[in-house]
Parts: sequence; structure tokens; C-alpha cells
Amino acid sequence: MPHLFDPLTLRGVTIRNRVGVSPMCQYSSEDGFANDWHLVHLGSRAVGGAGLVMAEATAVEARGRITGNDLGIWEDAHIEPLARVAHFINQQGATSSIQLAHAGRKASKQRSFQVENTVPTSNLTWEVVGPSALPFTDGWQTPHELTFDEIEDVIASFVSAAKRADEAGFDVIELHGAHGYLIHSFYSPLSNKRNDKYGGNFDGRTRFLLEITRRVRAVLPDHKPLFVRLSATDWTDDGWTVEDSVDLSRKLKTEGVDLIDCSSGGAVANVSYAVGAGYQVPLAERVKQGADIPTAAVGMITQAMQADEIIRNGRADMAFMARELLRNPYWTLEAAGELHQAENRPTPDQYARAF
Repeated sequence: MPHLFDPLTLRGVTIRNRVGVSPMCQYSSEDGFANDWHLVHLGSRAVGGAGLVMAEATAVEARGRITGNDLGIWEDAHIEPLARVAHFINQQGATSSIQLAHAGRKASKQRSFQVENTVPTSNLTWEVVGPSALPFTDGWQTPHELTFDEIEDVIASFVSAAKRADEAGFDVIELHGAHGYLIHSFYSPLSNKRNDKYGGNFDGRTRFLLEITRRVRAVLPDHKPLFVRLSATDWTDDGWTVEDSVDLSRKLKTEGVDLIDCSSGGAVANVSYAVGAGYQVPLAERVKQGADIPTAAVGMITQAMQADEIIRNGRADMAFMARELLRNPYWTLEAAGELHQAENRPTPDQYARAF
């Protein structure tokens, strides 16, 4: 079996090791533009040795932002600063990636770490949208239920965003279909109460994601991999299940998806589930085995041996990390030493004296 520091080839892209920087919202943009913060934040993890570095949930529409300070890719002017980030990541030998997102009914919120927002007051709130007119929880906006024409417009926004991401030079594109945001809210029975072709049974509720996937895949160069992040379970008896995720992943594979990024939850508030080290790894393992597709495991992966075990035992093909790489951008370089993989350590020449 491969180990954490073996390369992974998907389509025409070879990722130098199995460590991935999970997309982590920074809430540090104005009008959607990438800036020096994004360059340094993402660039540091590339310098730190990660195999794949993924930019945060990047809105395909202005109304698809979680907050007014989200990164955006809804207009051509966003391409140039994103290209600067992608180029630097690639210069360090890492694989650059970006997550395309629409927050749906969970949009139009304040960023968590600061009450004052940096965007003009008129842009602080806007109408949110979803598959059904159901708010995420008490006190949240009731979303406008999307019409067929509006659904088509959103799909077209994902396609246009994918073209811009390709033009910006990102090696891998990921569709954000998790955490209660728009795509997830379509396939989860907890948030989709439609009785038309985009609702009802499994096929209806998954139609939105499959149409986006099909059309995004069609505009990407064949050598570039396409990932999809799923909430593999809603953690409730009446919600989306891991077996649903297996069935959906089989369909996504036929549409040209190369890897399923397995997260969980977020469809509704006040759901309780056990959280601990590697608690979502079994989801990635089940999807990998059941759908015969590469997966990434996420969720409280912090230790080198822990991440290596996931790969060596075939539980997932990549270990995506978030908070641990916020704490230590150079985790990957240190992990190579712990795992006696010094010969595979992607040390920048400028830092070689430290190792």
C-alpha cells in the first residue's frame, strides 16, 4: 500500500504527497478579491510541504458568499489576483486547487471573528436562496425558492467560475457540495422539500449536483482533476446517509469526478454526533470501498502516524488537514522526519539548513 509521502496521480496531475490543505475560509476579501493575505496563507502551506493546497470556498455568485468578506470568482477581474496565488503554490512544487462554492440559505452572515465588516453597509445583507423556502434555523433568513430558470443561472455560474479557475492556473477544481450550503441543501431531504424534478426522491435531489458536475467537467481540460466535497452524512436518522453518499459517488464517478472529499454535517442546526480524532475517516473509507473512487479523509487529523495509517491501510487516498495546518504550516516537513521519509521531504532549498 502507498504511504503518506507517496505521490498520487489523478488524470494528468501528480500530487507530490498525500497531505492536502483543506479549504478554510479566511473572510479576508473585499468584493471577492484575493489579496496578500491569501498569497501568504496559502503560499506558506505550499512552502511547508503539503502536496495539495486548496483555496477556500470561493463564491461563484456575489449572493453565494457566506459573508461579505468571502473570496470570489464571479467576475473576470477576480482571475488575476487568484492567478498570482496559484502560480506561487505551483512554484513551490505543490498542486494548486480551488473550491467553487455557493452558500445558498447559509449566506449573508457576519464573519465570526469580527463584528465590524469591511464591506459597505449596503452589502452586509442580501437575499438568500435555496431549493425550498426553509430557513437553516430560527432567526435565519427564509430563502427564496429557486425557480427552474434561476437554477439554470446558478449552474451557469459554476461553469463560468470553473473556466476562470482554469484560466487562473489552478491544477485541481473542487465543487463544494457539503456543510449545508446550496448543493448540499438540494440533495439532503432535510432541506429539499420540492416535488418537481429537482426534489422528491434521490434522483431528483441529486440532479442539481450532477448537472453542475457534468457541465463543469465539460469545460475543464481533460488532464485537470475534478473533486467534489460531500457531507457524507447528516448525522440524523431522517437525513442523508453514508450509503446515499456511496450511491451518489458512483454517479459522480461516471460524470468524470476523480476524488470525493468526505466531510459531514451542516444541513440543519442542533444535530449531535461524536467528535474525536479521525471521526470522519470511516466515511471516506466507506465511500472509497463502496463507490470504487479515490477519497480524501478530513476531520481532526493531527498526527503524522495517524495520517500515515489512513493511507497505508487504504482507508483514503489523501489526508486533508485544516486546523493543524493553521497551527503549523510546516507540519508536512516535520511529519516526513517522524515517519522516516526524509528522502521524500519536499524541503525548499531556502530552508534546507533547518533539516
